[in-house]
Amino acid sequence: MFRDMRRFKQQLPQQECERILRENPRGVLAVLGDDDYPYAVPLNFVFADGCICFHSALTGHKIEAARRYEKASFCVTEQQERSDDGWSYYWKSVIAFGRLREITDEAEKTEKLRLLGNKYFPTKEMTESDIKKNAARCAVLELKVEHMTAKRVHER
Repeated sequence: MFRDMRRFKQQLPQQECERILRENPRGVLAVLGDDDYPYAVPLNFVFADGCICFHSALTGHKIEAARRYEKASFCVTEQQERSDDGWSYYWKSVIAFGRLREITDEAEKTEKLRLLGNKYFPTKEMTESDIKKNAARCAVLELKVEHMTAKRVHER
């Protein structure tokens, strides 16, 4: 169902895919948007238990696209490193494919918001405060990863 990576010699192992997803702060979600145009949106996320979770407003392009069509992809690029030649870069990227679901169970939603908050807020108290203040005004989406690849690129 999913294509093999064409440049397989650059492919990174699964553990590296997961590390990149755990350690990097932003990614780009791509969904089937209005009139079947692709819609890609950068966002904060957390990777846990084979899923990528993020929050959304209750209305808007992202959540409406996710509700309409469950298949999506998610891309993360890791910090670039300048190569020894001084003008080109090494960088790593992950592309994950899966199906989206909106989390409607309040306990599960709170758990995912806690994971997100603890990744970005400096203290757990700030996470809990934000959940108390904003949880009712947001949706939480989860992308269950079905396939993912990562590669290291040396652009020249």
